[in-house]
Amino acid sequence: MDTRRLALLCELSRLGSMRAVAECLHVTTSTVSQQITALAKEVGQVLVEPDGRGVRLTPAGRRLVEHGARILDAVEAARIDLSAGAEPNGTVRVAGYMTAVRDFLLPLVVRLAEQYPRVRLLVREHEPPEALALLADDAVDLALTYDYNLAPAPADRSVEALPLWTADWGLIAPVGLDLPAGPSVEVFAACAGLDWIANSRHTADEAVVRTLSSMAGSDPHITHRADSLDLVQRMVAAGLGVSLLPADRELVPGIRFVPLEDPPVVLRAYAVARHGRLQWPALSLVRELLRERADPAGATQS
Repeated sequence: MDTRRLALLCELSRLGSMRAVAECLHVTTSTVSQQITALAKEVGQVLVEPDGRGVRLTPAGRRLVEHGARILDAVEAARIDLSAGAEPNGTVRVAGYMTAVRDFLLPLVVRLAEQYPRVRLLVREHEPPEALALLADDAVDLALTYDYNLAPAPADRSVEALPLWTADWGLIAPVGLDLPAGPSVEVFAACAGLDWIANSRHTADEAVVRTLSSMAGSDPHITHRADSLDLVQRMVAAGLGVSLLPADRELVPGIRFVPLEDPPVVLRAYAVARHGRLQWPALSLVRELLRERADPAGATQS
């Protein structure tokens, strides 16, 4: 039913006549009458009946007014709750890859509990393709994703992506493997014929490896796959191949880090939401807190 018509019926119950309702709302009496007649058709009940020269509510009309007061209060509460200036409130569903969740999202839980107790996070760990699919299905409200400068994500006009932070990446290899330090193309040329370890749930790093290998005139052997960067390091230490790793990552014994420059390999992290959803104060707050944590003073983080 149309809640505006329901409000007119509630006003009729309060003021006692259609003329009084019309004067209060600055409309004509015929407008009030027509809207209440339309409401009666919507609910399938007679809501008013003649009473001398005026009208009075029928039993069905009085029952609807009892419900209407609660309905209109709920509608107004929802409007206030969702307005741009409202206090953030509600459960924000976030899907993101492990590093983003661990280092940037989880620290917000304590801050939200202390400063915004009405905001709750629901967290799901997913690689970018999975997180974006959940966002498209409206199964989450915010996706924490990444791409690389050498493997940019496809443009998607249905979402709004806020850049959060960047991280330099390099190559890791067993300590006994002699690799030159220098431009990325030279490093990758020296890796020709070696096995590579790539991500098992996302193809962005594989695209970087293939791009640099192609520039070096070779075709990489993507042999092993693993999602955990800790596991990737241990696979490299065991001699299964070479891989990519963030520059500031603590290394496990048995491997060495080779910087990649000219061109560099840079991971770029984003907070992604569907257009129009950021008008919700709770979602806007979580995204802003992520931005502040990711880059409080312009520092680059991984």
